[in-house]
Amino acid sequence: MSEGRVRDTSLWRLIIIPTLVTAVISTIVLSLVNGTSGALGASLASMIVIIFFGIHILVARVSLNLDPMATMALALLSYFFKVISMGIFLFLVTKFTDRSTVDRVSFAICAILIIIVWLSGEIRSFLKLRWQLPLPNKKGDTE
Repeated sequence: MSEGRVRDTSLWRLIIIPTLVTAVISTIVLSLVNGTSGALGASLASMIVIIFFGIHILVARVSLNLDPMATMALALLSYFFKVISMGIFLFLVTKFTDRSTVDRVSFAICAILIIIVWLSGEIRSFLKLRWQLPLPNKKGDTE
């Protein structure tokens, strides 16, 4: 297996396992506290947050060998579409579901917990894997 694949696998393992455990535990707890609406709110939050952050990791993988400016453009474009998609999703949920169907507080609590765990896992994995990011050469530099 190539070095890049090993790093990707390690990165995903260090992020996804704690995130999925948090999603399952928070869904169970919120379903016990708020019933079916809590379970649905927590499940929706889990799905949305994992997709949102997963796209970021996939874009980083795709842009691994691109020029830094192209990488930045791709990252900003993906972020723009994720934020627009998130806004549309939240609008649709609030407009077309009743509060008794999807508990908003359960959604928020679960989303915040998963975001904290995902970002902590991402920071931990980057520190553990110690990726060295190559810097572009200045004009006139020779190696």
